[in-house]
Amino acid sequence: MTGLFIAFALFVFLHSVPAIPAIRAGIIDRVGRPVYFTGYSTVSTALLVWLFYEALNTDYIELWEPARWQATATFILAPLGLFLVITGLISSNPFSVTLRRETGAQGAIVNVTRHPVLWGFAFWALGHVLPNGDLRSLILFGGFTVFALGGIAMAERRARKRLGGDWQGTTKGSAIIPLQTLLLRQRRFRIDRPMLIGAIITAVTTMCLLHGGHALLVGPDPIATLQSLG
Repeated sequence: MTGLFIAFALFVFLHSVPAIPAIRAGIIDRVGRPVYFTGYSTVSTALLVWLFYEALNTDYIELWEPARWQATATFILAPLGLFLVITGLISSNPFSVTLRRETGAQGAIVNVTRHPVLWGFAFWALGHVLPNGDLRSLILFGGFTVFALGGIAMAERRARKRLGGDWQGTTKGSAIIPLQTLLLRQRRFRIDRPMLIGAIITAVTTMCLLHGGHALLVGPDPIATLQSLG
């Protein structure tokens, strides 16, 4: 259990400190943007692998008995989360996490929420808390959920500070809560190229995971788990 806590603490540190604009800008100025992102991605991936390794090798302590509805919820939340993460990363978004350079443009996913990547990560993580029902999964995926939701507040505060007087006009009709602006008809639903790419990648990835990929990577087979719950 100690190794799991250490790995998770380092994960939070790695994804919190470099996210501070002054620190990130200082590192990029010293090593260059390509080196920074290559190094950051490599270390982040290695740390994530270590984190899951520690979780899988931590003693199983059941907290609640999994039910069929919980496993079913995962089939909804996990693909939805994956779609939001992928689409958010490749969309223009002046308010939150994205791989695109800041241009002020807003991709179609921003009409859904200002923070698609962080909401997607939270949905994906929450979808893995429900059907597992053990302490290590609660620590790992519950920690991911809290981290993502906390990141939304931090991203919102940074964007507000960065945009200054342009905040009100730039954010008009957008919202933190997913689908709020669409349900209130403050913005219209539209589809752009990043959303199409995100949907395609999500569909392909989900099919691969459901047909052996998930079992190969982490052990449990989602379909077999759902069937076992009656």
